Amino acid sequence: MSWQGQPLAKVRESFHRQLLWLGHKPGVNAALTADENLRFFFPASRLQQRESALAAVGLAGYEDLPLSQLSAGQQRRVALTRLWLTDAPLWILDEPFTALDATAMETLTRRLEQHARQGGCAILTTHQPLRPLGCPLRTLRLGGDAGGGQ
Repeated sequence: MSWQGQPLAKVRESFHRQLLWLGHKPGVNAALTADENLRFFFPASRLQQRESALAAVGLAGYEDLPLSQLSAGQQRRVALTRLWLTDAPLWILDEPFTALDATAMETLTRRLEQHARQGGCAILTTHQPLRPLGCPLRTLRLGGDAGGGQ
């Protein structure tokens, strides 16, 4: 494997700095607030940036609530807020649409389009159908299931 024309073994640190990975589980600490979780991942970020990112995913006003008081979909949106705070060009997302309502799914889809227009790349797994995107999209269907993931 290579990254930017170099063998991955030679540029591993650079690759990791330019990568944002979000797993199937939200990867947030339920005992912390939304803002505390975001500060953990982005310690140099300013409060205004974090509040703006939370507003982008429909969580304005939730900054100081412990995640344990939020629904699964809201916790997922806190995790996805990282997509509004990162400058990583490569995103690897495992089931990012899980537990999201239609509005949140559309918000995430628009963010993926924006990222691609800015020269970024997102690799994701999903069982949700994606609407046509305003950016190049490659789909790999696994298995013989006609309703399989994209």
